[in-house]
Amino acid sequence: MADFRIVEVLYPGLTQLDFTGPHTVFSRLRDTEIIVASEAGGAIGSDGGLTFAGTKRMAEIDRCDLLFFPGGLAATDVINDAAFMAEARRLAGGARYLTSVCTGSLILGAAGLLKGRRAACHWAWRDMLSLFGAIPDAGRVVRDGDIITGGGVTAGIDFALVVAAELAGEAAAQAIRPRAALQCRPPRNRTARGPGRRPARHGRPAAQAPRRRRTRRGAAVGVIRSPPRSSRSPRRRRR
Repeated sequence: MADFRIVEVLYPGLTQLDFTGPHTVFSRLRDTEIIVASEAGGAIGSDGGLTFAGTKRMAEIDRCDLLFFPGGLAATDVINDAAFMAEARRLAGGARYLTSVCTGSLILGAAGLLKGRRAACHWAWRDMLSLFGAIPDAGRVVRDGDIITGGGVTAGIDFALVVAAELAGEAAAQAIRPRAALQCRPPRNRTARGPGRRPARHGRPAAQAPRRRRTRRGAAVGVIRSPPRSSRSPRRRRR
């Protein structure tokens, strides 16, 4: 049986974190082939100056099981690129899942793939989804059938974990979290630092922070200590 194929489509000016966050999760899925593509192929520059080399031409890819579009300010430009959009529609036609992060959902919308469907997007561009017949949704990760979309930038990893759970099961998605250090608590040892604790030194147990007392009204105040002797007001002598 052929591996499940994910095609991640880049374009000049994309936001790199919209791409690299989900890619980190997808790359940890077993029996999965990942192809990083672009309309022209070759090197693609992101809006932050990073360049991704060796992307494959979309026209050279015959099919995919999951199509993914990251976002970026340039998403509103690429939807006017006829060659790019033609390839996007072709690949989408045979995909089992259509996905995006941030303004990548505008690409899905402009391709006519979101009519009557709920989708997430960066909050500043979310209302533009209605121009394509989509239903804007303020959720961090939104699923409507075979369409899974994530909100702005940092939602990308949460989005990818939802996709991972769909493709490989919840247990597999949960296994990715500690490997990628996602939402994991530090080990419970003496060097762990948490609220109300000071870092341990030289293997000694972490010291408890000073307790705080409350006033009658319930407002928290700091620990009150006596001032240094030199700063105390002089005592009055008895006559």
